[in-house]
Amino acid sequence: MRQADVLIIGGGIIGLATGYQLVQRNPRLSIRVLEKEQEIAFHQTGRNSGVLHSGIYYRPGSLRAHNCREGKKAMEAFCEAEGVAYEVCGKVIVAVTEEEVPALERIYDRGQKNGVRCEMIDADRLHELEPHVSGVKAIHVPESGIVDYVSVCRRLADHIRKAEGEIVTGAEVEGLHSESTSVVARTTQGDFSAKYLVNCAGLHCDRVAKLAGARPSSQIIPFRGEYFELLPQAKHLCRNLIYPVPDPNFPFLGVHFTRMTDGSVECGPNAVLAFAREGYRRTDVNLRDLRESLSYPGFLRLAARHWRMGANEMWRSWSKAAFVRALQRLIPEIQSSDLEAAPSGVRAQAVSPDGKLVDDFVIQEQGRMIHVENAPSPAATAALNIGRLIVEKLAPQMEA
Repeated sequence: MRQADVLIIGGGIIGLATGYQLVQRNPRLSIRVLEKEQEIAFHQTGRNSGVLHSGIYYRPGSLRAHNCREGKKAMEAFCEAEGVAYEVCGKVIVAVTEEEVPALERIYDRGQKNGVRCEMIDADRLHELEPHVSGVKAIHVPESGIVDYVSVCRRLADHIRKAEGEIVTGAEVEGLHSESTSVVARTTQGDFSAKYLVNCAGLHCDRVAKLAGARPSSQIIPFRGEYFELLPQAKHLCRNLIYPVPDPNFPFLGVHFTRMTDGSVECGPNAVLAFAREGYRRTDVNLRDLRESLSYPGFLRLAARHWRMGANEMWRSWSKAAFVRALQRLIPEIQSSDLEAAPSGVRAQAVSPDGKLVDDFVIQEQGRMIHVENAPSPAATAALNIGRLIVEKLAPQMEA
């Protein structure tokens, strides 16, 4: 049985950032990261839009707001030191109609309370920044940016290995149990023992917590986000990041335009129930995953509350014309011929039994284990600070 001081389940950006923060605090610690895929950053981390979020949307005082602000600074410093591609390019959040202006003003107020550098701008200034956008008013957030999160993960993994830690791929966790002074993980690569364990399993975090005997306060429901990419002749329509005013009752930001660090421009995503936790295509179906979602009272209550929005999202999934119409609200010049399909992502969204989408990070302690039960956007931006927070929770036990 291979032994370590700390086992981390999940080789995405949260797990790797936690390992990095552990070896930064104490280089003598032995760290093992267990990743069920054959490479790191394979799921949510490697399939997101690569945005460095400012923290403008999140409830003041929440973990998301605080960790986004602090994590963004840490991420920028890390990228600068490690030579990872990133750019502070700015974004606009656009009110297309006068009816959207009050919601825009509420977002601006949150930004002010969260310490975000942002400015309310009129249509003329909006068109200076993004000439092809249609809108009556907008918020300009000059400190938002873009980054290559997969490259960030590779650098984090390098630091863990340099401290004689190990990234074990192909190691799917099949069982967990606690002993008096350790935690044992049974995996497809054999058994691993450690003094402490951190569950950063993302799409499967609730299942891993249950393997440990914990009772998660919510269940992960997978939502697929589908994207298109602008073809070269249309890239000039988007300079940087263009977002709509989001629906305050739904935690997704709506279809938007994102320039990536490689120069491509992604459009999307929509948000539809995935029929598998790793269901990146409409045809991907996992009966166990689907049965869990459809039989969960929280999801049924959520669906009953938001069925109309859900139906619209599903229609956009099947109809490119409907997707294009959603994009044209922001950029009227966009045509179907300007778009090609891009890879989809799946968001691990925690849903509470009462049918509410959990809108903050959730980190639960269980003896020698810590479970990251909910880490939605801006988790990638905040990853280094989330890792530091986890280390601070472990420190009293480790240093006792």
